Amino acid sequence: MPPWNSTKAKVQLRLAVQRLRTLQEKKEAQAKAARRDVATLLERNKVETARIKVENIINEDVYLELLELLELYCELLIARFGLLDQNTREPDPAVAEGVCAIIHAAPRTELKELHILRDLLMHKYGREFSAGVMENRDECVSDRVIKKLAVEMPSSALVDAYLTEIAKGYGVQWAQPGESTDHPDDGPEGGAKTALLEPPLKDVPVGVGVGDNLRAAQSPTEEKSVRLPELPPTEDGKRVESEANAAAPPSKPQTSQEDEFTMLAKRFEALKKR
Repeated sequence: MPPWNSTKAKVQLRLAVQRLRTLQEKKEAQAKAARRDVATLLERNKVETARIKVENIINEDVYLELLELLELYCELLIARFGLLDQNTREPDPAVAEGVCAIIHAAPRTELKELHILRDLLMHKYGREFSAGVMENRDECVSDRVIKKLAVEMPSSALVDAYLTEIAKGYGVQWAQPGESTDHPDDGPEGGAKTALLEPPLKDVPVGVGVGDNLRAAQSPTEEKSVRLPELPPTEDGKRVESEANAAAPPSKPQTSQEDEFTMLAKRFEALKKR
């Protein structure tokens, strides 16, 4: 391990930040191309191949998040370099998280600048401290870093979520297993939703209201008698019954050329002549 050199450490920190940003841009471009390939596979209905590729995309995304964290820690050490450069056997609490993260995670990256910086930090704080950091004694390494370094297979739910978002992003028709691709307005069997059509309204005599018309349409098998408004009582106290109450022959429907007002006017004229 090279001895601690303040100038070299600061240079390596700045180089590490630049290289981390460049590598992140490269990884993002590769991830975009990979997602486009997955969308093409989904379009060709090669779902299993798409799922395998998505697992690799997920792992690359996790690695990208690790690079972002390490960039933040390098920026932190640059901003607090005065505390880092102190002649102590253990790092100051203000920079300890960044130091431990770099020592623990740098071997899992491909950046030479981070490897050199790690060697400098390990020489500064000694073998015992470095061994404790590598073993994560007392949980000195941030949980965020530990989670990004965990090697595990992505869950099927996460893979399905990635596939769904990729399909949406590229306009590909695909749904998770157990979900239907039909329109939300479709019925439970996947077909078009059955329209609730009202029975056609039948012709009824003039003077029947809208409610009566609907009731007659909803119960076509029931014969309903239609009553017109009753006339006022005559002089002898008897009421004139409406002709509509009489059972009309089925073959002779009531006239529909005169409106209710005309019919009532004629009946009043007949009453006056009596």
